[in-house]
Amino acid sequence: MTKPHFIKYLNLTLMVAFPIAWFSPLLTTGLLPPSYLPVWLGGNTLFEPTTLTVISGIQKLLETDILLTLVVTFFALVAPLLKCVGMALIHFNLLTDAAQPVITTLGKLAMAEVFILAIYIVIAKGIGFGFGQIEVAWGLYLFTAAVVTSLGISLVAKRTS
Repeated sequence: MTKPHFIKYLNLTLMVAFPIAWFSPLLTTGLLPPSYLPVWLGGNTLFEPTTLTVISGIQKLLETDILLTLVVTFFALVAPLLKCVGMALIHFNLLTDAAQPVITTLGKLAMAEVFILAIYIVIAKGIGFGFGQIEVAWGLYLFTAAVVTSLGISLVAKRTS
């Protein structure tokens, strides 16, 4: 059975979508909603929220634990991109289908971080702290869509091989 033609190019778009998602805002956190001072007082923002990205999280982790930073970097950055590259090589007949199980395992490793992030959001929003706020930003949706699309491509490739 042949693979659908559009899957090749959808997979190639993931090689662009993942790096964009790594630098895009995932969450915005703050103790209180931002307040803006009048212009005549300087126009500054009080209680400015913090924007979290995958890269900023890795940088923050690097300050405390180098080994954990390497593990997270592999799962968050390297595994998803290696999976996309491997799938592209298979789709363009530059790698045999025998490599499919290795690429599927890489995809499962990359998917784990979405679940970890979801747990943090549920804990922070569901249980709550009684103060502060967490807002989901557009990058979280882009990142999740890229991971789920990658999973879908793997399923279609496995079914058609």
